[in-house]
Order: sequence, then structure tokens, then C-alpha cells
Amino acid sequence: MKLQQLRHFLLVVEEGGFRAAAHRAHRSQAALSASIKELEKTLGQPLFESGNKATLTPFGETCLPKMAQFLSSYRALEEDLKAAAAGDKGKIRIASVPSLVTKLLPSVLVEYSKKYPDIEIVLIDDNAIGVVNRLLTGEVDLALGNCTSMDQADIDFTPLISDPIGVVCLKSNALNQSKNLQKGQQTKGLKWQQLVTQPFIYNGTCRLLENTPAELLNRNARYTVENITSLFSLLRNDLGITTLPKLAFPANEPKLVWIDLLEPALERQIGIFKLADKTISPSAQAFYELCMTYIQDHYLL
Repeated sequence: MKLQQLRHFLLVVEEGGFRAAAHRAHRSQAALSASIKELEKTLGQPLFESGNKATLTPFGETCLPKMAQFLSSYRALEEDLKAAAAGDKGKIRIASVPSLVTKLLPSVLVEYSKKYPDIEIVLIDDNAIGVVNRLLTGEVDLALGNCTSMDQADIDFTPLISDPIGVVCLKSNALNQSKNLQKGQQTKGLKWQQLVTQPFIYNGTCRLLENTPAELLNRNARYTVENITSLFSLLRNDLGITTLPKLAFPANEPKLVWIDLLEPALERQIGIFKLADKTISPSAQAFYELCMTYIQDHYLL
């Protein structure tokens, strides 16, 4: 059976005759009749009564709902596939470091959902190494995180925003009272040497201190914590201080303060990345492009 034959059969039924059906199909009546005869030959039974070609035979009555259902499903499939090809339907999977999930991604997702309301989004938060591993194993289509932990040969990285590193401690901590006011500037901050007398809490982002003089803080850390919730619990209970990117520090934090680290002045380069050797889906590509455009328009690089 050919799809065109099934469509011709339904047209005859809908129009109540071969002439009207042929006109609607933009075919000659002879061509339409030949198409129906070929379908009947394939099925082994006539579909229309011989005396009245617009009247269905009992076999034709049996075939009508089945053929109509099939063509309806086929049209729906065709529309879904075209929508997926255009990026209007489908699913995208995104891995991101937690600080971006809480501060940057929601605004991007709002804009994306307005433009593509039928796209399902699966969002997974993980640490910088975890989001890379999820991308490399194919668990996600896109990832957002810190470029320093990535193999550039395997991953296509596009920088989005620079995130400065600072010191986090209780507001009552002496460091908050003794932060320096640089000459000629309004920026207050700390030097790494001022931190060595305080108990230091190592977290995953402290890798950014490596290969700098401040690496001594990592080596002398009293606590090592990977989970961000646990980290802030220790900080709020005055068990030590730590360093964090600014985006990782929660807004409206009542007990803690984030202070610029001036020496060494460090920042992490946040970006969006995908596999270098794999084509992503149209819906994922649309998110990739919208994310870059939105952040460039709304955040300082």
C-alpha cells in the first residue's frame, strides 16, 4: 500500500465521489480511479460498490476507520518530527554547577521557555568535574561550568562570564573588620596572607588557588567539604573561612559575608560547553545560542 492511495481513498469518502476527490487531489479522475483500483488489488477486495462508486462495500466500511486512524497518526508523526527538526519540540538535558542553577540559569530558562514552550528541560546540578563527566558520557547535551577542568580536545567551550574569587566568613569575623581599602580605589578586599591564621575550609572551587601563593591555604586546610550545603553549615557555625566564586555566594545571606580576594586576584571563567565532535539537537542548539545571547546582553563579561 502507498500513502497516496490511502489518501485518495479517504478523499473519495470525504467528497462523496471520484470527480470531487480528483479535483481536490489535483489529479485527473482517471488517475484517481487507477490509484483506488491499485489499492483494491493490493488488499484483495473492492472498497466501493460497483454500481455506485461513492458507496463503501462492507470491506470498505471496515477499512475506513483503520485507514483514517493510520493517516492521522502519520500526520502527527510528521508534524512532531518537523517540529523537532525546527527545535520547537523535544527534550534537552543540561548539567550545571550549583551556583549557576541558583543565580544565572533561571533567567535564561524563563526566556527559553517563552520561546519554546513545548521543549522538556532536564536540569542536573553537579560540581565542576561532575558536569564535565556527564557531558563526556552523553548523559547531557550541554553543560555550564568552569573551563579549567576540561580537556579542550574533546569539548567545545564558549566563555560567558568571569566570576571573581573572594573570601567567605562570618560578618563578625575580624577579617570583615580589617579588610583593606586600596589606595585610589573604593574596592575593599583581603590578601591571602591575612587568611593564614584562620581555620581554612577546603571546597571544590579552592582548586582555583592552585599554582598561586594562596595554595598554602589548601595544604593547611582543617576541613574538606564538597557539598555546598555542608560548607555553609560549617561557615555559619564559625568553624573556619573559605574562598568561593561570587556567584556561589547566596544573596541575602544573614550571617556570612563575601569579601574580594585582592592578592592573588583570581576569577573562574564560566561558560557553556558541548562535545566538540557531536552535533547537538536543534532544541539544544537553540538553548545554546539563546544562553550566549542572553548573558552577553544582561551580564558583564
